[in-house]
Amino acid sequence: MAVYKLVFAGPVGAGKTTAVQALSDIEVVSTESVATDETRRLKRTTTVAMDYGVMRLDNGDQVHLYGTPGQKRFDFMWEILAENALGLVLLLKGDAADPVADLRIYVNEFRSFIDQTGLVVGITHAEAAGWQVRQQVAREMQSLGLPSAVMEADPRSRAHMATLVGTLIHGLDPVRAGAPG
Repeated sequence: MAVYKLVFAGPVGAGKTTAVQALSDIEVVSTESVATDETRRLKRTTTVAMDYGVMRLDNGDQVHLYGTPGQKRFDFMWEILAENALGLVLLLKGDAADPVADLRIYVNEFRSFIDQTGLVVGITHAEAAGWQVRQQVAREMQSLGLPSAVMEADPRSRAHMATLVGTLIHGLDPVRAGAPG
């Protein structure tokens, strides 16, 4: 049995906790706390350390899922959670004021990790944003020299999240990812 680790990152309210819950075959370990800053205008609770779940694959392998906090003040957790992970699932809110700016922020923060592993981007809340957001994000990823694996995704849907995870895993370079040869 192989064990893999993936990290979910993105801004507050993008659906990281929900995505980990949708994928996990165990009860999710969550560090949700009542929001006490400007985040409370967006949602009542927020992740302050991480979310953790396990997805069991049909072949017996396991994917350990780590959701990062979305707030910059908890960014010290981002590097800790990314350690030894195979790649990054970046969730962006399609209805945010500037999803492309959010992309830039997270790519800048995780760039060395992304360059060593892999990245896939899921646009959440896409029904309110329209398909243009996906196009804008894909164009920006190309301008940043990143593969443009961008898709609309509902974090509540196990199938949508499994497609993101599968896209990330299948796009990894097995030598860089440390997969058995």
